[in-house]
Amino acid sequence: MDFWQKEPSFKLESEQISILLDAASYRAKLLSLIKFAQQRIVITALYLQDDEAGREILAALHAASNANPNLRVDVLVDYHRAQRGLIGEAESEGNAGLYYQELQSHQNNVRIFGVPVKGKEVFGVLHLKGMVIDDTVLYSGASLNNVYLQYESRYRLDRYFTINNSSLANAFLKFIDDELISSHAVIRLDQRPIKKLAQCKSDHRALMKSLKRAKYPSSTTAQSGTIDSFLFLGFGRRGNMLNRAIKNLFELGEKELVLYTPYFNFPAPLLRVLRKKLKQGLKVSIVVGDKTANDFYISPDKPFSKIGALPYLYETILAKFLKLNDKYVQSGLLNVYLWRHETNSFHLKGISVDNRYQMMTGHNLNPRAWGLDIENGILFDDAEGVLTEQLEQEKQQILTHCTKLNSYKELESMHQYPEPVAKLLGQAKRVKVDFIIKRFI
Repeated sequence: MDFWQKEPSFKLESEQISILLDAASYRAKLLSLIKFAQQRIVITALYLQDDEAGREILAALHAASNANPNLRVDVLVDYHRAQRGLIGEAESEGNAGLYYQELQSHQNNVRIFGVPVKGKEVFGVLHLKGMVIDDTVLYSGASLNNVYLQYESRYRLDRYFTINNSSLANAFLKFIDDELISSHAVIRLDQRPIKKLAQCKSDHRALMKSLKRAKYPSSTTAQSGTIDSFLFLGFGRRGNMLNRAIKNLFELGEKELVLYTPYFNFPAPLLRVLRKKLKQGLKVSIVVGDKTANDFYISPDKPFSKIGALPYLYETILAKFLKLNDKYVQSGLLNVYLWRHETNSFHLKGISVDNRYQMMTGHNLNPRAWGLDIENGILFDDAEGVLTEQLEQEKQQILTHCTKLNSYKELESMHQYPEPVAKLLGQAKRVKVDFIIKRFI
């Protein structure tokens, strides 16, 4: 018995779960759910951006509140991320300025909270996913901005699930209310002045301590359904139930393990299990974004910034992995697919085991998610395979823009990289800080 089976599951039927296939559909669904909400809208995301798509979502939230004063409308974003501009841009009030302006204009019940996971953004952020709108959970790794929502032509591809189940929605909300909104360290970003973290140090310490022990409530109502679903929370390296579930899923595989990750940089515990399972003959398929589909990628014809070296660093990690496991690539056990579509970017994450277990998560399967950010996930145990058709349709849609790698030699090597990138990565390797960098990405 796997450890999660000791807790009562949320029972679901296949018709309660719908998988959307693109960012435009996600945006349309979100706007529709907001428009017709009757009781509650509670959104958690890394950020709600001050751009056209972000303003569209925020306007829809205020319109819904104005139309129904009894409607609960809460948004939770990362405290630090909300108060800075985009990387490389001038210092500014960040997205919090928009939140304040809109509340001043509407004077309604919309509340926007900042969750300070760590003292500084680099050491950990709010990476919880899931939006509860009445009894629907809209679950995606996407944040809220122009590319995630495909406001114009460019998009950042993610995965998108709608789950209609009141018990599951209530479990999401109970955690948010009991662990986040109730904390004095969780701060309103749409009011002035915004409380500084230094003003609530003891509350912040208490919040971090509480989150490391916290978990989602299990199902408390008798339900029927063919799919067992479980909620996981993960924060910190010790006692992290989401990490434990992910590692267990890797170990459970008997036929095929399918992994989606935008940034190729597996934590050491997962790498060890992967090597063991490949030796045992498990088929492993990994879908990862090409370096040009990374959200930090900077075209060589644009001014270089140090952050633009990250996609190349990920590629060097992938090349090393492929080289070390070349015999499995050649035998067909290890299949790695690179996703690339024009100037669009790739942000998928998730795990599929033997066409039975499906983990929907914002966890990037990297050291940062493993030990720094706060993460969550929904596990479906689909023993009867009732989700197979929807999931296969999603998979084939993703693979449309993928190229299978037959060798590590098909990737560019360091000497082919733009000079500033090669120089920076070379320096990092020489002074041995590349190891430290990999722990934060």
